[in-house]
Amino acid sequence: MEPKLSIITITYNAELFLEQTIQSIIKQTYTNIEYIIIDGKSKDKTVEIIQQHQAHISYWASESDTGLYDAMNKGLAKATGDYVWFVNAGDLIYDANTVRLLVDSIKTNTLPDIIYGETALINNKQELIGMRRLKAPKQLNWKSFQMGMLVCHQSFIVARKIATPYNLTYRLCADFDWCIRCLKEAKDIHNSHLILSRFLEDGISSQNRKRSLKERYQIMCKYYGKVRVNLLHLWFALRFYTAKWITGQV
Repeated sequence: MEPKLSIITITYNAELFLEQTIQSIIKQTYTNIEYIIIDGKSKDKTVEIIQQHQAHISYWASESDTGLYDAMNKGLAKATGDYVWFVNAGDLIYDANTVRLLVDSIKTNTLPDIIYGETALINNKQELIGMRRLKAPKQLNWKSFQMGMLVCHQSFIVARKIATPYNLTYRLCADFDWCIRCLKEAKDIHNSHLILSRFLEDGISSQNRKRSLKERYQIMCKYYGKVRVNLLHLWFALRFYTAKWITGQV
């Protein structure tokens, strides 16, 4: 039996990007997909776009929430598939055959707990910018993320049985925390060796970047220990400035 995938899209005032996201999912050649959209009570034409595609959507709702991760938890609660996969408004599944190839990449009789792959970056015109700087490791485990988020959340697919809710304590990096928790629970982690998603690189404000780095540091300390995390950060800094010195940039 081929696995059922619950693909979840979170939206808020996403009329400029949502159509392309929906199309990237409903055009998949693999059909055992449950598509869920959770909208944060958008004030633009987002809901109209959702309604135009209701025949391809298993469940959708438009209601107030307390933020992105609250909405993602609502999507998780509605999912019934073997796997959950978040492809939010503006992001795309890589191409129409991606899910088919993803399922075909599983060679064992038992389904893995986590499937992961690479991520391409696009701009707001869906034009390819290039590949994500951090590449997915050949073998992934929960300790891998002490080196940063080596796998993009949009290319990280989790068996629903181990997909616990996002920790709403974190406002900007709950996905980082969630991925580590899922990896700790996983017994079998499968590298698809595929580009799974196209991620919208829309930037982040300097204020949010600082808050995001602070949250990520707290999460890393929680799982890997403050001493080890500080040593790793020191090593990153030394490597960065050594490279600049060698190239004559300092």
